[in-house]
Amino acid sequence: MTDQALDTDGAASGAAPPPPSAAADPGPGQFVGRHRELKELRADIDRAGLDTLAGRKAPRARVLLIAGRPGSGRTALAEELARQIQGDYPDGVLRARLTDPDGTPVPTERTARELLDALGVPAPAGADEDDLSAILRTALADRRALLILDDVAAGDGSLGAEQVDPLLPDAPDCLAVAVSGGPLTGIPDVRPCTLGGLDTKAALDLLARSAGSVRITVDPRSAESLVEACGGHPAALVLAGGWLAARPKAAVADLAKQVREHPESGTDAPGGPDTGLARVFRHAYTGLPAPAARILRLLSLAPAGYVDPHTASALAGCSVSAAHATLDDLVALGLLRSVASALPQYEVPGCLVPLLKELTQTQDRPGEVQLARARMLERTVRLLQSCRAVTEPADSAARKRLAGLPRALRFPTPRAAAEWLRIRQPALLAAARLAVADGELDTLARRLMSALARALVAHRGTEGAAAELYGIHQLVLDVAERRDLPREQAAALLNLGDLDARTGRTHDALARYRAALDCARAAQDPYATGRAMESVGGAHQELGDFQRAADWYGRALAHRQARGERADAARLHGRIATVHTYAGRYGEALRNWSSAAAGYRKTGDVPSRARALSEMARVQEYAGRPEESLRTCQEALEWARRAEDTRLLAALQVRLADTQDRLGDPAAARLHRAAAERILGGEPRTGSVGPGGRDGSPGRAGSGGSAEVAGLDHPDEAGPSAYEIRSASGRD
Repeated sequence: MTDQALDTDGAASGAAPPPPSAAADPGPGQFVGRHRELKELRADIDRAGLDTLAGRKAPRARVLLIAGRPGSGRTALAEELARQIQGDYPDGVLRARLTDPDGTPVPTERTARELLDALGVPAPAGADEDDLSAILRTALADRRALLILDDVAAGDGSLGAEQVDPLLPDAPDCLAVAVSGGPLTGIPDVRPCTLGGLDTKAALDLLARSAGSVRITVDPRSAESLVEACGGHPAALVLAGGWLAARPKAAVADLAKQVREHPESGTDAPGGPDTGLARVFRHAYTGLPAPAARILRLLSLAPAGYVDPHTASALAGCSVSAAHATLDDLVALGLLRSVASALPQYEVPGCLVPLLKELTQTQDRPGEVQLARARMLERTVRLLQSCRAVTEPADSAARKRLAGLPRALRFPTPRAAAEWLRIRQPALLAAARLAVADGELDTLARRLMSALARALVAHRGTEGAAAELYGIHQLVLDVAERRDLPREQAAALLNLGDLDARTGRTHDALARYRAALDCARAAQDPYATGRAMESVGGAHQELGDFQRAADWYGRALAHRQARGERADAARLHGRIATVHTYAGRYGEALRNWSSAAAGYRKTGDVPSRARALSEMARVQEYAGRPEESLRTCQEALEWARRAEDTRLLAALQVRLADTQDRLGDPAAARLHRAAAERILGGEPRTGSVGPGGRDGSPGRAGSGGSAEVAGLDHPDEAGPSAYEIRSASGRD
């Protein structure tokens, strides 16, 4: 990426981009041959399935299988089929790659989440494979969509079936096209369309695209000999065409002879037949300049096969501009594919990854490879730090540090940084997974995950990036457990517990919080210990176990008091009072609200003191003490005026009006309501968000119980509605 590349401004989007394999399909003029296979596939769509023949309605989407070796053009055939039939599927084409370039099967959870993102359907962070598969099937139930599942795991076929089956919609109007190296054992009614080499005419057309039609026309016999040497293999023909295009004076006959006589004939994969790809690749590789050859070899380390100029620059230890020029040269030679995006990005063809790894193992020392990987991670960390820093205020320390970075590592605007993060997100997440799996670069891996989490939160917010953050925190936990780092274990467990709690998995969150408490105590980390105890209390409160919630809040309170943390102690008094209110223990609730108000008075927190007194008046009303509630409410009103909290002032005026009604003074009640309307500018009153039920009774903590008193327990999180108080019923 050149210096100017990071200056590209584009619309930021909260959603992650599809992987390069999900890029737009080639146009109709870019596909050659495979007419028979296309005809068979289209006929297979209309063929009566086993369920139809048995008189039953098909319960699921039809599955077509395109089987072939990597580089045989199987993905291009799937895309051409999709282009021809996409008009029959008005709900669009969804794409996912089910195997990473290194051969590792992609977990179903990740694939399902990618497809849901493409559909615009929210998926809870941390949801497991079964839940996400169910959400995906529900989302596709009423749609007519086409799914292209690329790089399905090969082998005996059962692994591929395990990948495909959870993704199939329960919608017969949908169609799934699976691309694999072998059969799909376990998926019923699937007939594979097996690909071999291209026919001679199509192979010559493909060769002519790069080499030029004149060179093919003037020497057709040599061209046919080259096609035969390549075995009609599309990827081999692309490389041969790129080699000829770079050497206008080279004869086609000479290339055909050199390919045939190449000493390292080899195979494309261990135990696989020789399709000519390995021989053509090695011949093309030997013609590269040494710097370009080194960059190409090291691209086998690129996360998920995605590479940009910064990645190539860091791997090879060269300038960004030199790396960018080399990548463009490799695209012209057919050794890389350019990905359409707002920023320069490339994809390493999956069929070449094993060959590149073999070269790296034989020509680069292990120490050099590890150093290249470390440089790549370090560059990624610096880019992520720059990506986050650009969102900080102009006079902040982070922005001052950003100004000292080289221009190639700076983003001109937050919008440009967000666009870079959106485009590179799949590669960044893959880099984090690979760094953790490596096991020898844990310090860099931890820095990378920290920088990635901060950048995601800065640009998308905690809620918007919850799914990605969940995966990152799990990786942090893996490293912390491997390295026996209890402090980091505690932090990761707390973060995972928070995300579990936000998505309703309260029992899972409780287990995380308890484990975090053990780790925090082992690390002798007072902050994490107090945070874990308080979180355990919050989980029990959410589960409706108010006795245990009060007990754990009490432990956290004692911990804060022992450390002299008065503000947190006052806040915990409020949380204890809240659970006592839910449980109907009004005496305990009043004592704790009184302690909370006293604590806020000592810390000088006027707004929090006013809110504590307001809640104290609420509990007095629940307890049947309207006169005391009136006096407390008037005191709270005075402190709210000092705090200049407009909405709390209005809420307290309404509470005073309700209390005056109950005391038999309707005239005073009307005055207070009129005052509330003046404060709110005529805005009508809405329902309560306090701990009371709809009839004014305390009720129990339901979903988001602790958030109902956010204005008291967490003053910095209080929203406008946190101060709105409804009338209490006569039953109270």
